[in-house]
Amino acid sequence: MSDRLSVPQGEFELNRLPKRPRELLRAWDAADEYLLDTLAERLRPADAARVLIMNDSFGALAVALSAYRPFAISDSFLSQQATRLNLAANNLPEHSVGLLSSLEMPEGVFDWVLIKAPKTLALLEDQLTRLRPHLSVSSQVIVAGMIKTLPSSVWKLLERLVGPTTTSLAKKKARLIFASLDSGLIIPPSPYPVNYRLENTERLISNHANVFSRDSLDIGTRFFLQHLPARQDACDIIDLGCGNGLVGLIAAERCPAATVHFVDESFMAVASARDNFQRAFGEQREATFRVGDGLMAAESASVDLILCNPPFHQQNTLGDQIAVSLFRQARRVLRKGGELWVIGNRHLDYHCYLDRLFGGCSMVASNSKFVIVKAVSAG
Repeated sequence: MSDRLSVPQGEFELNRLPKRPRELLRAWDAADEYLLDTLAERLRPADAARVLIMNDSFGALAVALSAYRPFAISDSFLSQQATRLNLAANNLPEHSVGLLSSLEMPEGVFDWVLIKAPKTLALLEDQLTRLRPHLSVSSQVIVAGMIKTLPSSVWKLLERLVGPTTTSLAKKKARLIFASLDSGLIIPPSPYPVNYRLENTERLISNHANVFSRDSLDIGTRFFLQHLPARQDACDIIDLGCGNGLVGLIAAERCPAATVHFVDESFMAVASARDNFQRAFGEQREATFRVGDGLMAAESASVDLILCNPPFHQQNTLGDQIAVSLFRQARRVLRKGGELWVIGNRHLDYHCYLDRLFGGCSMVASNSKFVIVKAVSAG
């Protein structure tokens, strides 16, 4: 698989994160190529145009358009880190792209807003609502995606929050949607974060737009919560891939002496976890919150318990590489006798990986859909 993107803006070396040997997937897709081709050959933004890029998976758009000094907004730490690495690989200065989290928005009005259609329609809704004050009637908004990521609900959302839309012809199963600002539209405030009451409790759980199962407790987490360990001796616990932080919050209740560390690669997930933990405990309990690449920044042999519901997709790509990477990191970070607890769908066979990495694992609980397994560090 070639790692070189050839477009009118130039030829660029691009790689995905996390890196893996013999990578079979590219760091861009046909929608990136279609958008870059259209900008160069038909639309031709002025050299001084202000450009905003949203949801650029691995920096393909930001690298190719770095001459415009664009801002790039993403909810993914891995996306931002890939953009940094790909800028460096092409001898482009990191400061040529202004990297911002999904909870930030740069000042001023933008001439061009280039959006890769996200997997979650709620994220697009939140982004368009935040974006609206930064548009003028001359702003050009383009949403790019593979046809399968552009259902009619994307069109309807753009027309409701931005204005009239037109669409391109399909090319290599990709399509572009062009939206023009209707300044007369009345735009409601963003409905995010949303809240729900945790069943059988008085706890209010807050979820930003890109958080998994933001409207209610998902069945996998419900099953995991029913079996979380109560350890009086635990000093440090990591909620790995924490999402809204509910697993770590309940672990903190069951392990009263522990400091809980919340880790996720989503900025919105960590913000939700922080909100929920502070609402539950205020200043009574210590916790840390980190957006990052799994446990890459964690010290070796530093924690007693890691709780993990691994993602089995990255954007729209299914796979187990992220889960396996997290398991390897967990083995390094656990103290001797420390435990990694993992929940997953039965068909994912996480126990096979844990057997190889830890020299064995045991089943904690299972039902018709999920399995919880535990692996213990030998130190």
